[in-house]
Amino acid sequence: MEPAFSNLLAVVAIAFVAPLLLGLVPRLVLPAVVLEIVAGILVGPDVLGLVEVDAAVEVLRVLGLAMLLFLAGLELDLRGLPGSLLRTALVGFAASFALAVAVGVALEAAGVVRSPLFVAIVLSSTSLGVVVPVLKDSGLVARRFGQLVIAAASIADVATIVLLSLLFSEQSSSTGAQAALLGGLFVLAGAVVLALRSAGRTMRVGDAIERLASTTAQIRVRGAFLLLVAFAAIAQEAGLEVILGAFVAGMLLGVVDADGTTRHPEFRVKLEAVGFGVLI
Repeated sequence: MEPAFSNLLAVVAIAFVAPLLLGLVPRLVLPAVVLEIVAGILVGPDVLGLVEVDAAVEVLRVLGLAMLLFLAGLELDLRGLPGSLLRTALVGFAASFALAVAVGVALEAAGVVRSPLFVAIVLSSTSLGVVVPVLKDSGLVARRFGQLVIAAASIADVATIVLLSLLFSEQSSSTGAQAALLGGLFVLAGAVVLALRSAGRTMRVGDAIERLASTTAQIRVRGAFLLLVAFAAIAQEAGLEVILGAFVAGMLLGVVDADGTTRHPEFRVKLEAVGFGVLI
């Protein structure tokens, strides 16, 4: 099917109008993503049928999901969390997962679902890439409550993505093989971190990156997308979830660019602009 700009037009129009409407009514405390999802359901093929998921929309969907997990991985910094908050978040996730398993078992007994574990993983999952912007917009990100939410969302992000890749990957052969592939992915990420840090210490490479960062080359942004697509492709070829590859790429960049907020603060702003402003 040839991609039609009319379908893509509806998607980007909703993405523009939803936050604008909420901005015109500041007293209405509602995340824009909620309005966007509802509008998407209404115009989509399951309700009004005004928009079809053609090639253009599908490509944007895949890139948007990958970018969302990439930014979530970039935000993840468990090392900077206080120990008490981290313990509370771990206990909270364990309790949530136990409740989700109970719900999954009940749904299986009622004949509604076939895999209670899959239901439990879905119910326990979250998205740091959605949670963090809401906390930032509400001014809670620096408070203890905001830090606790970030810790819990980070743990849920990592745990559920890993469980999905290990247990429900489309090309999975066995849990042991998937675990080995998963370990290999993280080993590769560690090797890339060391390689990038070594390259960054080379004066010639560092000078070139600094020189190209603010030109039309936008070399740091392009490098970030290279990491995202590379690890998504590697994860896909290995039979793991693409979203796991994107998440690992974000974590990798977060380690390499740990002091980015002081050395080149515009870099992450640009990534968020491309991510939340266009793809997601």
